[in-house]
Amino acid sequence: MAGIVAWNQLSRRVKRGEKGIAIFAPMIIKRHRDAKNTSELDESTKSAVVGFRRVYVWDISQTEGEPLPTLGEVTGEVGESLDNIRKFISGAGIALEYNESIAPAQGVSYGGRIALLPGQSKPEEFATLVHETAHEFLHKSERRAATTKTLRELEAEAVAFVVSKAIGLNPTSSANYIQLYRGDAELLLECLEIIQRTASRILSAIQPEQATYQAA
Repeated sequence: MAGIVAWNQLSRRVKRGEKGIAIFAPMIIKRHRDAKNTSELDESTKSAVVGFRRVYVWDISQTEGEPLPTLGEVTGEVGESLDNIRKFISGAGIALEYNESIAPAQGVSYGGRIALLPGQSKPEEFATLVHETAHEFLHKSERRAATTKTLRELEAEAVAFVVSKAIGLNPTSSANYIQLYRGDAELLLECLEIIQRTASRILSAIQPEQATYQAA
């Protein structure tokens, strides 16, 4: 379920005459930390629920328009890039395995080891592998303690989007994935530099001619 604005952003609109479903939504305010190092992110003090208000949402059956992309949906020709990123992570000392038990997750980063769900298309596997590789580089160190789950997922999926687009793929689900973890433009801007740096590191290894790619 979602509100009218959210459905419009997904290229769908509420059908004429459909009545919204009333729910209580949390009212959240941001807290300002007094700590000296304000660059650190602390999920427990970054925001707070101060109450609830009534809002209206509509089920997908009450809307019409473009079909919703599924998480992990990536199309295009991956070429040699899939083999190249496998070689890249192997050279970085990261083990790769295929494991059905991680379902419904498509990939999991364990720190020195990545597990992928078997049966994905080559473009989907590539994007998933880039996502988990970004986690390995960015979130399996001391920096993890200074990030939230929202930030970690936004960074990893944004890296996967940039790299996938750079090699000519069409990662149609990235926006939905980021929204699922409540990522937004403001948060994206906060970590844009590290996203571009990580994407460039991966691209320089799998396609050197694309290493200077910048997100549009």
